Amino acid sequence: MADTSQISPFIYGCSGGLVLNKDTFSFQPGESRILQNFEPDIKGGYKKILGTAFYNTNIVPQVSVASERVVMSAIFNDKVLVARGGTIYQGDAGSGSWTSVQTSLGTPTANYTFSKFNFTGTDNIVVATGTSFPKIIDTSYNVINVNASGSQDTFSIVEVFKNHIFFAGATGATQEIKFMGPFQTNSFTTSNGGGAIKVDTTIIGMKVFRGNLFIFGLDKIFKLTGTSLSDFAITPVTRTIGCLDRGSIQELGGDIVFLAPDGIRTIAGTERIDDVELGTVSKQIQERIDEVGVDNISSLVLRKKSQYRMFYPKTSGTEASSKAVISVVKTNSNTGQLGYEYADMIGVKPSCCDSDFVGSTETAVHGGYDGYIYLQESGNLFTRVGGTANIESIYKSPDLAMGDPGIRKSMQRVIVNYTNEGLVDANLQLRYDYDSATTPQPGTYPLTTGNVPAIYGTGTYGNSTYNQSSLPLIRQDVQGSGFAVAIKVNDSSAFPPISLKGFELEFTPGGRR
Repeated sequence: MADTSQISPFIYGCSGGLVLNKDTFSFQPGESRILQNFEPDIKGGYKKILGTAFYNTNIVPQVSVASERVVMSAIFNDKVLVARGGTIYQGDAGSGSWTSVQTSLGTPTANYTFSKFNFTGTDNIVVATGTSFPKIIDTSYNVINVNASGSQDTFSIVEVFKNHIFFAGATGATQEIKFMGPFQTNSFTTSNGGGAIKVDTTIIGMKVFRGNLFIFGLDKIFKLTGTSLSDFAITPVTRTIGCLDRGSIQELGGDIVFLAPDGIRTIAGTERIDDVELGTVSKQIQERIDEVGVDNISSLVLRKKSQYRMFYPKTSGTEASSKAVISVVKTNSNTGQLGYEYADMIGVKPSCCDSDFVGSTETAVHGGYDGYIYLQESGNLFTRVGGTANIESIYKSPDLAMGDPGIRKSMQRVIVNYTNEGLVDANLQLRYDYDSATTPQPGTYPLTTGNVPAIYGTGTYGNSTYNQSSLPLIRQDVQGSGFAVAIKVNDSSAFPPISLKGFELEFTPGGRR
């Protein structure tokens, strides 16, 4: 019988997300040096992301040139409203045709903004294009052209607050907000409760949060309180931080999340009246934030996953190389504190996006540079024009010294704890001494298993495996030695997602360097 008395175990759980700002000795076990297409899972661990599919197999009609990108994809009335080339269409999921709702909106210069509201028992959506008068569309797809004054501005920003519709971003009036009276859909007159407000910065975006309207400027942020023209009041939140792009602004986990010059920030309201805290929450991935360009930023939230996705593709880049930042609000198993964990998403190139409920199902869609509308969180492959692509998912741990970087560790075994939803076909690697070229590096080890475990009364014939643990442990004998070791897992299969929960590294201590 083999002597195991000298074997030392080192156990860690997968938690902390992608971290790029620490030195080797500061990493916490479970944090990641590479976390590509693995999302931090609110149930614990890192889970391979789901794929994409066509929302509708028909391309959104082009107006003038085939290179026109989609500039709006909004879930409304259990369908999707899309805009391309100055025309708004509506369409169902599947293979039906796109139906024109409004034409002649001018050549788009940026993504349209929109806000949904219900003043009279009927759902409506108001769209600001930046190149035409705002449009209000109801569930019958009737359109109101918002130009009550006869010379109203072509706004590019819209938000609904306290039963008023607020507009900003007009050409030549970039610091001004105009609003219609309560429940008005085509009147800015003061006699009907309309008015205007001016701030001392270029307005980038607006967002309603906890009874306030936050106004994001280029280098300042303001807060509008009150309920009507008689008591609307505007106060500064900060005069030193602004927002880089309106497409980054979302509400997530009781905060507003947005991209500032120094990273992703939140505005967190507390129970104390008018107390607002500003904080940067992305320092651990600042290296990635520095890569973010402003060609075209868009974002969405996945509520059931407490997840924020910010896409920043390069206009000239390919889908395969396009990137996004995934942020998840979860409790860190190392610290016990609620915070943000991050990952990279690579392989999807949205030009605009939205998430909302279709019936009772949360649905996320994005419009592409190729003119198609895609459904996110669907299947196990990335759908693209002309075919599909496997999702290349990579996890790499920090370089683990396991308590003493001066002791050589002769690795004996790695035990992988994971959950799966089907077949698994991944690879496990050990990388010694910081991937040193002078240290022998072993090859890959297969990380495979059968179908999901059968639970009495719920197992599916041909898809479930009898007598398999619901939390499988793969015990893999390994080779090699080094003073530090990193674990790397690569899954580029077309199988359902695997969720990595943790690892145990078993080694025999050797000589001191």
